Amino acid sequence: MPSAKPLIDPTTGELDTTQVVSEAVPIAKLVGLFVGLSLVPFGLVVLALGNSILGTVLAAIGQFVLAVGAAVVVTYAVARGIQLSGEDAP
Repeated sequence: MPSAKPLIDPTTGELDTTQVVSEAVPIAKLVGLFVGLSLVPFGLVVLALGNSILGTVLAAIGQFVLAVGAAVVVTYAVARGIQLSGEDAP
Protein backbone atom coordinates (compact mmCIF):
# COMPACT_ATOMS: atom_id res chain seq x y z
CA MET A 1 0.00 0.00 0.00
CA PRO A 2 1.51 3.39 -0.97
CA SER A 3 2.13 5.82 1.84
CA ALA A 4 0.42 9.21 2.01
CA LYS A 5 2.23 11.93 0.12
CA PRO A 6 3.27 15.03 2.05
CA LEU A 7 1.75 18.34 0.96
CA ILE A 8 -1.05 16.56 -0.94
CA ASP A 9 -4.64 16.74 0.29
CA PRO A 10 -5.68 13.08 0.69
CA THR A 11 -9.35 13.76 0.00
CA THR A 12 -8.96 15.65 -3.29
CA GLY A 13 -5.49 14.58 -4.40
CA GLU A 14 -4.55 18.22 -5.05
CA LEU A 15 -1.75 20.31 -3.61
CA ASP A 16 -2.53 21.47 -0.06
CA THR A 17 -1.55 25.12 -0.36
CA THR A 18 -2.14 25.93 3.31
CA GLN A 19 0.33 23.24 4.34
CA VAL A 20 2.82 24.43 1.72
CA VAL A 21 2.63 27.98 3.08
CA SER A 22 2.88 26.77 6.68
CA GLU A 23 6.02 24.81 5.77
CA ALA A 24 7.52 27.73 3.80
CA VAL A 25 7.20 30.29 6.60
CA PRO A 26 9.86 28.76 8.94
CA ILE A 27 12.25 28.40 6.00
CA ALA A 28 11.69 32.03 5.03
CA LYS A 29 12.34 33.09 8.64
CA LEU A 30 15.60 31.15 8.69
CA VAL A 31 16.71 32.71 5.40
CA GLY A 32 15.77 36.17 6.69
CA LEU A 33 17.68 35.60 9.92
CA PHE A 34 20.93 34.71 8.18
CA VAL A 35 20.58 37.44 5.56
CA GLY A 36 19.99 39.94 8.36
CA LEU A 37 23.03 38.68 10.24
CA SER A 38 25.20 38.94 7.15
CA LEU A 39 24.04 42.49 6.46
CA VAL A 40 25.96 43.73 9.50
CA PRO A 41 29.47 42.91 8.22
CA PHE A 42 28.54 43.65 4.59
CA GLY A 43 27.01 46.98 5.61
CA LEU A 44 30.16 47.97 7.48
CA VAL A 45 32.24 47.11 4.44
CA VAL A 46 30.08 49.13 2.08
CA LEU A 47 29.62 52.13 4.35
CA ALA A 48 32.99 52.54 6.02
CA LEU A 49 35.68 49.94 5.51
CA GLY A 50 35.65 49.23 1.77
CA ASN A 51 39.31 49.08 0.77
CA SER A 52 41.03 47.98 3.94
CA ILE A 53 42.22 44.80 5.58
CA LEU A 54 39.37 44.99 8.08
CA GLY A 55 36.90 45.39 5.22
CA THR A 56 38.25 42.25 3.59
CA VAL A 57 37.95 40.32 6.84
CA LEU A 58 34.39 41.55 7.38
CA ALA A 59 33.43 40.60 3.82
CA ALA A 60 34.80 37.10 4.45
CA ILE A 61 32.82 36.92 7.70
CA GLY A 62 29.66 37.94 5.86
CA GLN A 63 30.20 35.24 3.27
CA PHE A 64 30.83 32.70 6.01
CA VAL A 65 27.57 33.65 7.73
CA LEU A 66 25.71 33.18 4.44
CA ALA A 67 27.37 29.80 3.84
CA VAL A 68 26.50 28.57 7.33
CA GLY A 69 22.97 29.90 6.88
CA ALA A 70 22.56 28.02 3.62
CA ALA A 71 23.74 24.83 5.32
CA VAL A 72 21.30 25.33 8.19
CA VAL A 73 18.38 25.96 5.82
CA VAL A 74 19.15 22.89 3.73
CA THR A 75 19.56 20.75 6.85
CA TYR A 76 16.23 22.02 8.19
CA ALA A 77 14.48 21.35 4.88
CA VAL A 78 15.82 17.79 4.68
CA ALA A 79 14.98 17.04 8.32
CA ARG A 80 11.48 18.47 7.92
CA GLY A 81 10.96 16.47 4.73
CA ILE A 82 11.92 13.29 6.54
CA GLN A 83 9.50 14.17 9.34
CA LEU A 84 6.69 14.83 6.90
CA SER A 85 7.26 11.62 4.97
CA GLY A 86 7.18 9.56 8.16
CA GLU A 87 4.21 11.36 9.71
CA ASP A 88 1.54 9.19 8.11
CA ALA A 89 3.54 5.97 8.07
CA PRO A 90 2.03 3.03 9.97
